[in-house]
Amino acid sequence: MSTTTHADTNDAGPYGPLVGAGPQAGLGEGVVLLDASVGAHRGAAVRIPGARPFDLDGELSDHASAVPHTMPGTEEFTEALRALGVHDTDTVVVYDAQGVYSSARAWWMLRAMGFDRVAVLDGGLPAWIAAGRPVEPSPAAYDGPRGTFTARPRRGLVVDAGAVTAALADPAAAVLDARTAERYAGTAPEPRPGLRGGHMPGSVSLPFGRLQRDGGVMRPAHELRTVFEAVVGGRERLYFSCGSGVTACVLALGAALAGYRDLAVYDGSWSEWGLPSDRPVATGEAPGAFGPR
Repeated sequence: MSTTTHADTNDAGPYGPLVGAGPQAGLGEGVVLLDASVGAHRGAAVRIPGARPFDLDGELSDHASAVPHTMPGTEEFTEALRALGVHDTDTVVVYDAQGVYSSARAWWMLRAMGFDRVAVLDGGLPAWIAAGRPVEPSPAAYDGPRGTFTARPRRGLVVDAGAVTAALADPAAAVLDARTAERYAGTAPEPRPGLRGGHMPGSVSLPFGRLQRDGGVMRPAHELRTVFEAVVGGRERLYFSCGSGVTACVLALGAALAGYRDLAVYDGSWSEWGLPSDRPVATGEAPGAFGPR
């Protein structure tokens, strides 16, 4: 799925890209809930009732790849979603136990695989619990009936290093880095061993947390637009990178909410670009303002 052709990412499902955690959201019968938590939050003790594990640390990444969280192939993705009981006609809401973190990756993957009826739960499991919504103990795995989901990959939503290299040289495009400002500058160590510190020359820093308010909920659309315009100016063709392609998707979600349409995520992200190679690396702080804090 490596190309420079982009797809419209604003053809939203019935909820739009984001749905609130309160009772007014109407989540219930006919909605498939997927828990896309990663790392220490994977396999949390409680879940939203009926949620199924969209396991980004497991079968929903390609473990044959040299870098983490790589998109699985079409057949593998189809099989994983069918095993979770997802049908092409379902409406899906994804969440994670951190707020809006890895759930955005699941949302972007489903969009990239041609599935539009998907939204992210704003604020994730913490917002759900804060709203007084019910939870239940998490089972080890989903053991319900299989679904009929079929992946239909869209060109250009997930891209490779070649496409990013071309974007860095394109004055109409911007490459945004979702890692912390310190990792972007190369003043903080990378959490994965063997990676160089710094950033892609010509990329801009936009730590994903700047798109969120306290509690891990996304800022409103007008604030998001201000944040993006502060770093990309008038450029509308946006590429997103991070450590391993996860929080880059938080930027993609924020950009979609802000009205941007020509979006792509660099799947390998810094886990690939930062490996010892002839790919260029720069260090130093990012310029200027980032909009509302």
